[in-house]
Amino acid sequence: MEIEKITKSNIKLDDSKKIILNIIYTQNVITDKFNEIIKPYDLSSEQYNVLRILRGQKGSPANMSIIQERMLSKNSNTTRLIDKLLLKELVTREVCPNNRRKIEVLITNKGLELLKILDPKVAENENQFAENLSNDEKIKLNALLEKYRTLK
Repeated sequence: MEIEKITKSNIKLDDSKKIILNIIYTQNVITDKFNEIIKPYDLSSEQYNVLRILRGQKGSPANMSIIQERMLSKNSNTTRLIDKLLLKELVTREVCPNNRRKIEVLITNKGLELLKILDPKVAENENQFAENLSNDEKIKLNALLEKYRTLK
């Protein structure tokens, strides 16, 4: 459906505005669908992102700055996210023995098991969105989005 119909706009929108509105609206649709998947597991998308980052460490601890720099949402409060994941026993947090100012975070087996449950559900969700696009269109869309967000 065209963005003018979705927003019920009576005026013709210029292409630059339509792009922004389309991206924002699309992001909201994707976020809503993703949240439906993780909600039953009492996770936020940011907490899920932290768990995926920690799994990617392959058993090595990550400090708070590594987690923060790899977050999709750069405005996330990493300390608060880790605190919530600690309460759910999905991560552990310890002071680095070599540098007492550094906090090391590891994903627990419970966290890894949760990701194993979520992985196929998340993959299915991603594939459903991508079904409407050919492989060439997916490549082109990724290239266009990367180009679009690169400011001069």
